[in-house]
Amino acid sequence: MTARRTKAGRSVSGRDDARADAKRRLREDGWCVVEDVLSPERTAQCLDRLWAAAAESERRGLATYMPALDPNASNVRVFNLLDIDPLFRELIGHPMAVELVRSLLGEEFLISNFTANIALPGSKSMELHSDQGIVVPEPWFHPWSINIIWCLNDVDEENGATRYVPGSHRLRWASELPPDAREKSVPFKASAGSFVVMDGRLWHTSGANVSQSRERALLFGYYSRSFIRQQQNWNASLSPETIEALSPQLRAWLGMEARANVKLAQRLRIHPVATHTKLTS
Repeated sequence: MTARRTKAGRSVSGRDDARADAKRRLREDGWCVVEDVLSPERTAQCLDRLWAAAAESERRGLATYMPALDPNASNVRVFNLLDIDPLFRELIGHPMAVELVRSLLGEEFLISNFTANIALPGSKSMELHSDQGIVVPEPWFHPWSINIIWCLNDVDEENGATRYVPGSHRLRWASELPPDAREKSVPFKASAGSFVVMDGRLWHTSGANVSQSRERALLFGYYSRSFIRQQQNWNASLSPETIEALSPQLRAWLGMEARANVKLAQRLRIHPVATHTKLTS
């Protein structure tokens, strides 16, 4: 696999040297693009299965249009992907994705959510936000969440690429966001089969799809530090059949083990109780 870069110099391939570059750019810029993770055939399969998942979601009574998030119905949102199709359980634990997650969050993380947003021609932008700001109150001193955004189409400004505010992952308070932040936002650009890695503190919004006929399908794998409550309650949302099929590793990443939120206690040393001498009068 050869390394490829955009003019901005932030798109990288999956080679070892490129991985190191991706991790560095993620820390410095708050985002990077990892190219050619999925083959064209695998990408097309994922897109087909996503549309099938959208239909299944509607069949289950879970609407794919969210008026609270999107100005019109040209945005198709699919939730609970992990329960609908095992293909998405493979993607959320993809080794390349997990490697980038660990590079920012460390070893102890949880899968907080996995959803999709398909922007059809005519779709509009949602509100500017940071994903970490949704789950953690300010100030935001450290990166405690991360998004892996799988691109199932070529993504650019015309078809509604996610727009981000450069350098906004360094903001600690929402009040530090400039009034013209939306105007300062710029679009990601990535090819189908790649994924965008985004620090959870980076302020962003969905782009408007102004194309005539191009859809833009993205999968959003959202991960957070293990002490943060997940967006999705997996015990409640996954079917018994899906839970039974989970690997031990995926079960742990979903926070479905019997113990929870004790990982930081690894630093706690347990000392033996001293034998006390019996006092006599």
